[in-house]
Amino acid sequence: MKVKKDKKPKKHFIRIKWLRRVICIVLCLCIGGALFVGLANAYIISCSSKYILDLDTITDERFDCVMVLGARKGSPMLDERLQFGLKAYNTGCTNRLLMSGDHGTESYDEVNFMKGFAVDMGIPADNVFMDHAGFSTYESMYRAKEVFQVNKVLIVTQTYHLYRAVYDARKLGLDAYGYKAENLLYPAINDVREAAARVKDFVWCIFKPEPTYLGEAIPISSSGALTDDRIKN
Repeated sequence: MKVKKDKKPKKHFIRIKWLRRVICIVLCLCIGGALFVGLANAYIISCSSKYILDLDTITDERFDCVMVLGARKGSPMLDERLQFGLKAYNTGCTNRLLMSGDHGTESYDEVNFMKGFAVDMGIPADNVFMDHAGFSTYESMYRAKEVFQVNKVLIVTQTYHLYRAVYDARKLGLDAYGYKAENLLYPAINDVREAAARVKDFVWCIFKPEPTYLGEAIPISSSGALTDDRIKN
């Protein structure tokens, strides 16, 4: 009498084989993704490092404006950016400040706070421009070029952020340089988030999508009052 062979071991072997393939594919994707993130970050930092200036070098240059990038209103990060932005402005390298940040809603407004800080420190209000739609680093640079018609710019932000800001600006056609705002230490999580943001902007700078808003041109050579959105009594 013939005994039927049990086919379960064969099916079990096939399942193991496919599971190994899936694991190999996932591992390859993870390794490839990690490699891409590392290379994109290294490339952005390498491209930007030579355009970061110190205070002595800034005095020998002339810029269309100093651009200060926004952050949460009242945060130590934003205060530091503003202080270093004014320090750069006071070297005489320009007579224009561009405050670029998020003013997406009536209740959340970085840029009026930033302009108020500069004016309170003695900067003429007409010399301070606000970009109300600087919702991201990429969008700030795009609008600086297309809306404010900036050609040569000195960007002020923290070191970890500065590489990406300068990279974005240069890829979008600006003659961009950076000045580090760095007195304070920030949590390491900022570096992790920035690593991901660099990859995003690396891709965006290839395809160059338009920002959320463009609008009519407001040349940086005109009056900062053109960007005011509050009625003064």
